[in-house]
Amino acid sequence: KKRYYVTPKKLLYPSITTVLSQRGKQGLFEWRKRVGEEVANHITRTSASRGSAVHKMCEDYLMNQHIYNPTDFEKHSQRHFLGYCLFNRLKEEVLQNIDNIYAQETTLWSDRLMVAGRVDCIAKYKDVPTIIDFKTSRSERNDEWNENYYIQATAYSEMFEERTGMKIDQIAILVVTEDGTVQEFVKNKKDYLHLLDEALEVYSLKDNAQGLTAN
Repeated sequence: KKRYYVTPKKLLYPSITTVLSQRGKQGLFEWRKRVGEEVANHITRTSASRGSAVHKMCEDYLMNQHIYNPTDFEKHSQRHFLGYCLFNRLKEEVLQNIDNIYAQETTLWSDRLMVAGRVDCIAKYKDVPTIIDFKTSRSERNDEWNENYYIQATAYSEMFEERTGMKIDQIAILVVTEDGTVQEFVKNKKDYLHLLDEALEVYSLKDNAQGLTAN
């Protein structure tokens, strides 16, 4: 249940989501216990499917590709129609702030941190170079719930700078909820660099990654 990426040098680096997967899980464990495994698994599956649909529409929109209209979803399940509605809310509220795209759905890695991942979007957001992540949620999110998202985006920023030499300090988490509420969380990565280092240390990344290679 861990995801690894193979670098061009045939090194195996864990994904940043794997590194963060056990961080702050107590609340999730309590929620699963409260609602029951069957309900929790259903919510998790439908949320993942909805999130994937919204991500794909955001990606297509930013690439100037065709976005299907609601009648096209009659042959699909209702979650695709909901995804279309949520995408439109993002388009109306925040996607218009994105310009000058540097990377989208791009795999990144860091030999210094020995970690990898796939970033949603790197572009100018309100004229500032930004690491951008799109999220869907059942309900509105409190800022403290997003800490892992901020650490993840910070890791992407570090990876991108190592790969390209371009320094990006701003990160933005753009959230749309099932009722159509759009939330914008804009941060500076410097506030999360120490948490990234802590997460990597807890994962024992540097010890585990030494000598791992892909055949």
